Amino acid sequence: MRRADRLFDIIQSLRTAARPMTAAALADKLEVTVRTIYRDIAALQASRVPIEGAPGLGYVLRRRFYLPPLMFTADEADAIAIGVRLLRRLRDPKLQSAAESVLAKLAAVVPDPLQSHLVAAPVFVSEGSAPPVCGVDLGELRRAIHETRKISIDYADEGGRQTRRTIWRLAMAYYVDVTLIGHGESSETIFVTSASIASSLRACSTSVFPATMEN
Repeated sequence: MRRADRLFDIIQSLRTAARPMTAAALADKLEVTVRTIYRDIAALQASRVPIEGAPGLGYVLRRRFYLPPLMFTADEADAIAIGVRLLRRLRDPKLQSAAESVLAKLAAVVPDPLQSHLVAAPVFVSEGSAPPVCGVDLGELRRAIHETRKISIDYADEGGRQTRRTIWRLAMAYYVDVTLIGHGESSETIFVTSASIASSLRACSTSVFPATMEN
């Protein structure tokens, strides 16, 4: 492992740790000697990374410390590039646009050798055969889920009968197309493949949870 990668891993380990980590624990995790960890922590502290602690007691990273842009490994860069391309299969234009924006921001700050891994990776992902989503704003759907609001949908059952349903306890399960999973107010569970049988969607003003549960 390169020293730069190891220093990054030390910061990440301390950032996510629920309690102080000893040099021995870090050494075991990173497969290096305790002496190497002491040297690395001293180097990070000299670079003004706010690591506090002492040998034998453990180390913590002061809260609200944010890493500057750092190097991704080749596998990490490929994972990002492939993940963005896989989003095209979801038929969610706003999510795809957001992913491409994230990719552009990352490409602007990584070192030159990694830029091609992100923006011109030699990987190809088929766009799938799912039909485009019509009549449903998936961005509005995601916002309603985050805000725990009920959703009113115009819904066609397997026999083609049109009804209007209000659903709650929502989640979005991403497969090739998008499936909205909800619980109908009339107590039935509804699985709606939004690209095929949900013709419209409207977020309600009412919350999924009663006021007494929200407080």
